Amino acid sequence: MDMAWLDVFRTVAHLGSFTAAGERLGFTQSAISRQIATLERELGTPLFDRLARGVRLTEHGRALLPHAEAMLERLDTTRRDLDALTELTAGRLRVGAFDSANAALVPGALAAFRAAHPDVAISLTEGLAAHLLDLLREDTIDLALVASYTELADDGDQFDFRPLMEDPVLVALPRGHRLAGRRRLRLADLADEPWIAARRHAESTLLAACVRSGFQPRIEYAVSAWTAKLGLVAAGLGATLIPSLAARVSRPGIALIPLHPDDTPVRQVYTVTRRGQRVPPAVEAFGAFLREAAAGR
Repeated sequence: MDMAWLDVFRTVAHLGSFTAAGERLGFTQSAISRQIATLERELGTPLFDRLARGVRLTEHGRALLPHAEAMLERLDTTRRDLDALTELTAGRLRVGAFDSANAALVPGALAAFRAAHPDVAISLTEGLAAHLLDLLREDTIDLALVASYTELADDGDQFDFRPLMEDPVLVALPRGHRLAGRRRLRLADLADEPWIAARRHAESTLLAACVRSGFQPRIEYAVSAWTAKLGLVAAGLGATLIPSLAARVSRPGIALIPLHPDDTPVRQVYTVTRRGQRVPPAVEAFGAFLREAAAGR
C-alpha cells in the first residue's frame, strides 16, 4: 500500500471534498479521485460515499481513519528521526584512540564537535591499535585513531585507513642538561647518556633508533607510561624519546628538542573506519574537527 494514498485519504476525510483536498495537496480533483479509487480497490471496499456536494466516510472509511493517521504519524516520526541523524541533532559518536592522541589531539576535536552538535551522544575508548581494531570490527566503536612507525599492512576488506598526521619523535632532557639549549640534536650526541624506555631491550622500543645510529643505549629505567618517563627525566635521571603528541603533556623541568631528520623516528597517525559501510554523519563531521586539530597542533 502506498503511504501517499493514505495521506490523500486522510486529507479528504478531514475536508470532506475531493476538490478541497486537491487544493490542499496540489493535485487536481480528478487525480484525488483516482488515488482514492485505487486505495478502495487495494482494500476491497468503498471508503467514501460520493454525495452531490462533497463526500462522506463510509463505515469502513471511519474504521480506517485512525489507523491511517497512526501510520502517517509513525512515518512522520521516522522521517524526523532520520533527519535528526543527518542534521546531527541526535545520534551518537563512538571514538577509540591511543593514549597520547587522547592527551593532545582528541580533546580539542571533541570539544569543538560538542559545541557544534551538543545533542549527539559521545563516547571515548582508549587502547592500543589491535584492541581498537577489534572494537571497530565488533561495531563497538565507529572510528579508531591508531598510530604506527611502520606502514600498516592492508588487512583485505575490513578497514579503511586514512592518514591524519605525522607524529615525529623528540628527545626529552632535564632542563639543566648540557645539551638542553640545542635547537636540534643527533642521537650520537647522547650516546653516553642514561636512558629511560619502556623495556630493557632497546630494539623493541623507540630507542631502536639509537642502535640504528651506531650505539647501544644504556637503559637505566624501564617504565611504560609517558608520565612516568617524563617524571624521571624531570628528576634528572636520564633522557627519553617521546612522540610529539605525548610531549604535549610535558611538565616543567623538561627540555624537548627535535632530532636531525636522519635520526627521527616518525609515526603515522591514521583514522580507521569499517570498509564497505557508509560512514555515519557524526563520524564525517568529527573527522573534519580532527583534521583541523591535527593541522593546528
